[in-house]
Amino acid sequence: MVVYRSQTFLSRSLIRRDFLVWVLTAFAVWLWVGLIILAPVLRGNGFEDFAHYIYAPFGFICHQIGARSFHVSDEPFAVCARCFGVYFGLAFGVSVYPLFRSIHNVNSLPRIFLLLAPVPTSVDFLLGYYGIWANTHLSRFITASVLGFVCAFFVIPGIVEISRAFRVPSPKSKSPKSF
Repeated sequence: MVVYRSQTFLSRSLIRRDFLVWVLTAFAVWLWVGLIILAPVLRGNGFEDFAHYIYAPFGFICHQIGARSFHVSDEPFAVCARCFGVYFGLAFGVSVYPLFRSIHNVNSLPRIFLLLAPVPTSVDFLLGYYGIWANTHLSRFITASVLGFVCAFFVIPGIVEISRAFRVPSPKSKSPKSF
């Protein structure tokens, strides 16, 4: 693991940058969630062409089976309930991240959390697959939300650390960077 000088001393510009990275990440993930909900609203109100431009890309990452999706305006979300749970959990996790950890801390949680996060979703899937439990939209959504929420605690430190690699040279510095 790389230890940056900034982990021991955070300059004001670094604090602002980390905060901006967190805000932009939260905005991007909530925009993603919003598009998932916007697609059926557009289709249900006669804007089929616009809705298609949202549904089509999501079709590459989700099966989009209508019977396994939440509906708005009698139209299915752009992704199934399980995928929506992952994205919603991620958006919620990113949003509340500063309540649990400092945005400036680029050390992620122990990997065991990442390994355990898909367990509820897997159990829900397997119980349904073997006919022991009839999973529902709500069970798919909630169990997948756990996975998305935990992922936020790995995504934010990673994005913050990556953003720190893109250092903006100060106008005072005239010397070329040495590699």
